[in-house]
Amino acid sequence: MKGPHNIIRLIRTGATLERTGAMDVVLEAFRAPPHLRLAARMLGWPFKWLGLKGDPALPPATRALTALGPAYIKFGQVLSTRPDIVGDDLADQLKYLQDKLPPFPTEIAKSMIEAELELPVATLFSDFSEPVAAASIAQVHRARMADTGEDVAVKVLRPGIERAFRKDIDAFYLAARWIERLAPFSRRLRPVDVIAHFEGVVMGELDLRLESSAAAEFAANTEKDEGFQVPKPVWFLSSRNVMTLGWAEGIGLNDIALIDAAGIDRKVVAARVLQLFLNHALRDGFFHADMHQGNLKVAANGDIIAYDFGIMGRIDEYTRRVYAEILMGFIRKDYRRVAEVHFEAGYVPADRDIDEFARALRAVGEPIFGMDASRISMARLLAYLFEVTERFGMETRTELILLQRTMVVVEGVARSLDPHINIWQVARPVVERYIRENLGPKAVLRDLLKTTRVLARFGPRLPALVEAQLIRTGNPATLPPRPQHPLAPLLWIALAVAAFATGMLVDRLL
Repeated sequence: MKGPHNIIRLIRTGATLERTGAMDVVLEAFRAPPHLRLAARMLGWPFKWLGLKGDPALPPATRALTALGPAYIKFGQVLSTRPDIVGDDLADQLKYLQDKLPPFPTEIAKSMIEAELELPVATLFSDFSEPVAAASIAQVHRARMADTGEDVAVKVLRPGIERAFRKDIDAFYLAARWIERLAPFSRRLRPVDVIAHFEGVVMGELDLRLESSAAAEFAANTEKDEGFQVPKPVWFLSSRNVMTLGWAEGIGLNDIALIDAAGIDRKVVAARVLQLFLNHALRDGFFHADMHQGNLKVAANGDIIAYDFGIMGRIDEYTRRVYAEILMGFIRKDYRRVAEVHFEAGYVPADRDIDEFARALRAVGEPIFGMDASRISMARLLAYLFEVTERFGMETRTELILLQRTMVVVEGVARSLDPHINIWQVARPVVERYIRENLGPKAVLRDLLKTTRVLARFGPRLPALVEAQLIRTGNPATLPPRPQHPLAPLLWIALAVAAFATGMLVDRLL
């Protein structure tokens, strides 16, 4: 927390939800229990006059989130892919947040480009359009390169976006600390760590040089993927606040009517989106972590086109194997193996009962099989999973936050295209292929070869390293006691009194 303005920011959040009429919509969408509804209304209603007005032409929830700023818009983008959680009506309203936000003036975009690239826009591009898409962080213009005539997409960050994000993130930190203090059971979810992870991701998204690098790596990894296209960056026309990519034409995955009119099989596209994501996560360990409909299009030939590489996820090889084994265990209904993998990876404390954990996982997995997606309530499933993880002391794994979040978003995208898709059947061939290639005899030989190479590199130094370790083991060093300042005890007493007084003051304020 960096100042009292964060408290005002959180109060204004509740007040804005009240003033725009979004409070009832949100509470109803999340099926909030009566006591939570009462608490939310009591906290928001007295400060209604402090709320932001937003755009009266927009529906209440969309109006509130756009008024509150970019971090809230990001949250709304995720919810727009989850009609099973928030309902079809609200999900449709929130799709506006994906790429239809109000743009900033083209002249400002041109001045930013000229400042960044140090050349006039007319020199760089023979044609430069008005914004063709505007999202929470940047907007996109279609242009034609003056020297080659190639059509490109020019992405320009919104002015002042970094400062706006930092204000929101500061307030989120305050909320996370309050949650940890007022609801001790939430500490295992490590809300402060989650916000820290979110901050790192967002700050990376605000440097378009990093996004250009991610786009180049992602394009190289997926070059041979059938039915998938990644526009490549034009490096000499990219910088911190400007990024230029090759232009790729397609229909947004949020435009179902146009996809149907083009004669594209939505069931095939839905399965392809899910399988491509799993392939990238498991095979490469590098995946697009913001795969909502606004960042995906389908070409006339049915290829998926990916855009916006500001949020990318990366997982190491060991975690990929753990993830694949967990998925495969659910697919094969081998809940004992799923439980064992959780214990082996340290996701569940070793003192818990593995058989009880396996039984709890069966209660989560069994209702899924034999049903189509339209009959599964993801909200109820997530609620039960939360109960299971709480009972067995599992902590939130911050390194897996993007993977888990993207799985939710990708499933939502696939469901919007094919409401009857069976997620497990579609995932099975991808996971089985990864298991065959990475958990069998070939994988063991590959691991041994890697180990041999590492030992070979350190070979000349190994004797000295072993000798030094043996010497340290036989002669443990003893450090002399540090001299204590004569006023140290008084200092600690003063600090303790100050901490107690501060705690009492905070309790009264809360």
